[in-house]
Amino acid sequence: MNEAFTSWQAFFAMGGYAFYVWLAVAVTLLSLLGLVAHTFWQRRQLLDEIGRRQARERRIRHSQQSKQKTANPREKSL
Repeated sequence: MNEAFTSWQAFFAMGGYAFYVWLAVAVTLLSLLGLVAHTFWQRRQLLDEIGRRQARERRIRHSQQSKQKTANPREKSL
């Protein structure tokens, strides 16, 4: 098995196509990092929205229970 490059300098030069090769690598890595960051940001937004909806539903339920208690007080017969 022979080596593709004789030295690190030859590896980074990429046979004279270094600009295009490393530009493609950089664009790919930046795109992937952007995708990961966006995914985490979107996940945080989704969890926050779920928390807000649950809190709203709890407030509504609590309000309805309070209204039922005041509208129908239990009266003792006898």
